[in-house]
Amino acid sequence: MAAATKTGSTLGPEERAALIRGHFLFSEIEPRLLDSLVRTSRVQRLGRGETLFRQGDEGGALYAVSSGAIRISVSGAEGKELTLALMEPGDVFGEIALLDGLQRTADARAVEKSEMVVIHRADFLALLEREPKLARPIIEMLCERLRQTNEFVIDAAFLDLRARLAKRLLSLAIAHGYDTDDGTRIGLKLSQSEIAQLLGVTREAVNKQLNAWARDGILTFEAGYLTLQKQDVLKALSAPR
Repeated sequence: MAAATKTGSTLGPEERAALIRGHFLFSEIEPRLLDSLVRTSRVQRLGRGETLFRQGDEGGALYAVSSGAIRISVSGAEGKELTLALMEPGDVFGEIALLDGLQRTADARAVEKSEMVVIHRADFLALLEREPKLARPIIEMLCERLRQTNEFVIDAAFLDLRARLAKRLLSLAIAHGYDTDDGTRIGLKLSQSEIAQLLGVTREAVNKQLNAWARDGILTFEAGYLTLQKQDVLKALSAPR
C-alpha cells in the first residue's frame, strides 16, 4: 500500500478553484458545479521520494498538482522501473482508475516536495451525472493520454538515445527551466538514474551522454541540477533523422 501522506488546507478555495478550472476537463463547467467540486476537494502533501500510490492499489481519487512533481512509473518482474510521465503543476492525473474504479495501473511518487488537490471518485461521478457535457473532455483527455503513449513508443523505436535524451531535457526545460547567466537551469533535482528511467535505458548510458555534452559545453550537470547552455544544439539533435 502507499505510504501515509499529509493532508491540510494550504490552498484556499479560490486557489483550488483556479487550479481545477485551469485543466481543460473543468474549464467550462458552471460556477455552481465548480464551487461544489472545490468544497469536496482536499489538499494532500508529499515529501521528496514519498509514494502517493502503487500499482494495484484501489483507485479512488483524481489528483491536480499545485506544486512539485509526481513521477508516474511501472516496474517489471525483475524490478526494472520505467517512468511513463512527470506530472507537473497544473497537470491532472489518476483519471483511469477514477473512471473505471479498478486498480491503479502504475506507481506515483513525489520527485520533490509536492502538493496536490484531491477529488474523490464519488464526488466526481456525482458531478458527471449532473453535467453530462463533461463526457466529451473526458474522452479528449483519454485520447491525449493514448497519444502520449504512442509518442513514447515511436520515440523508443525510431530515435537513438542521444535524440531521446535531448528531447526529454528540452521538455523539462520548458516545464521547469529558468534563465541564469550560464543558460537555462532545470529547477527539478533529478539523479542520472531518474533521467534513465524517463527513457527506459541504463544509468550508465545517460551518464556517458551527459558527460560527452558537458565536455562539448552543451550543458552542465552539478548536484542533481542540469543547466542547458546550448539549447539550439539539443533541438537539432532531437529532430528525427
